[in-house]
Amino acid sequence: MANGIAATWIGELTKGLPPTSPGLEIDEIGRQRWNLLRGDLPLPVAVLRQSALERNEEWMRAFREHMGVRLAPHAKTTMSPQLIQRQLDSGCWAITVATVHQIRTCRQFGIQRIILANQLIGRREIDYVLSELKRDPEFEFYCLVDSIAGVGMLKEGIARIDPGRPLNVLVEGGEEGGRTGCRSLEDAMQVARAMHGAAPKLALCGVEGYEGLNAGADDAVVADFLRFLVRIAESCDREGLFAADPVLLSAGGSAFFDIVAEEFSKARLGRPSEIIIRSGCYIAHDSLLYARAMERVVGRNPALARFGPPPPEAALEVWAYVQSRPEAEKAILTMGKRDVSYDVELPVALKWSREGEAPSPIPDGHVVTGLNDQHTHLKIPADSPLQVGDMVGFGISHPCTTFDKWQMLYLVDDDYGVVGAVRTWF
Repeated sequence: MANGIAATWIGELTKGLPPTSPGLEIDEIGRQRWNLLRGDLPLPVAVLRQSALERNEEWMRAFREHMGVRLAPHAKTTMSPQLIQRQLDSGCWAITVATVHQIRTCRQFGIQRIILANQLIGRREIDYVLSELKRDPEFEFYCLVDSIAGVGMLKEGIARIDPGRPLNVLVEGGEEGGRTGCRSLEDAMQVARAMHGAAPKLALCGVEGYEGLNAGADDAVVADFLRFLVRIAESCDREGLFAADPVLLSAGGSAFFDIVAEEFSKARLGRPSEIIIRSGCYIAHDSLLYARAMERVVGRNPALARFGPPPPEAALEVWAYVQSRPEAEKAILTMGKRDVSYDVELPVALKWSREGEAPSPIPDGHVVTGLNDQHTHLKIPADSPLQVGDMVGFGISHPCTTFDKWQMLYLVDDDYGVVGAVRTWF
């Protein structure tokens, strides 16, 4: 993967590239000696602090070892093959995706073990996956099913293109009012039996669910849902429906992965099992949504504060210029909905800098009140130090929907010198 990415061309019209810069290969970016604080980059610009990425990877590696789980981080967070490869290099077991486009992107860059945490639906989509399995004997793939109709579609696909080995499937459990997934144990067992009946074309490899839709619920609600998934797995085990060892038990977004590890560890199966969590946001983290979630993770598990490195911190920042102070208590900045996530909550001003100076923490009372396409409305105290031309670094909430606004994000050191860049494929 590394060689292919290193030669990726960053065209001169790529957002974030200095307007006087010609196009260049991505591995040349770190050699330009650009520095954000010196004004070398056009703002707005998205950056990833290298030291925070490393710290976050180290923490998650220690968590996996401490809890005895495997990690298949969700690629949809970053859709950056470079960051995905970093995650694999740090010991991740697989990569999770949500769409066939994401599968193809991962395959293009050599990913060999993929979980599609979704239903595999559609003739072209099914045929693509089966063709990849047939073409590459080393490719390991898992998808989900929550209906007998879904089982039928997969069987029809195999009748068209037989990959020469079983298609690995996990039965998905869901909850009333949620997204996909069987709503009852009875429904899940009917689907599991249908998959077992389709052997050896289909192989029932485990049970899956997504607890993250309960983000606003208390921990007990999340635990109840996970216990439902365990009951499905135990029932399948008693009936001998699983095709092979180990049985995969998979859930775990970026908010409750510790509860997933705890509840899945209580499963009583008559055969070996593996717990696969799928948190993807940890690598970049954020300053609001997942910062609070991580505080709750550590609060639920005091030992996690002692077992090794400090918890993840926000690596992702978006910087903008103050372009106007039209009122005593208002500033307008050069960042908007096209540049930063706003689907969960508005960004937060973290630090500011006057060109060439080290950044300082933003004083209290600076609050983002709204975003237009290309503008940020910042409420400020009347005595705010911010002047037109100053730079402000913002933390974000929900990294997934900031990454998808940038084809390229810079990697910076702690002095905001550019040491490299990552490319995204959304």
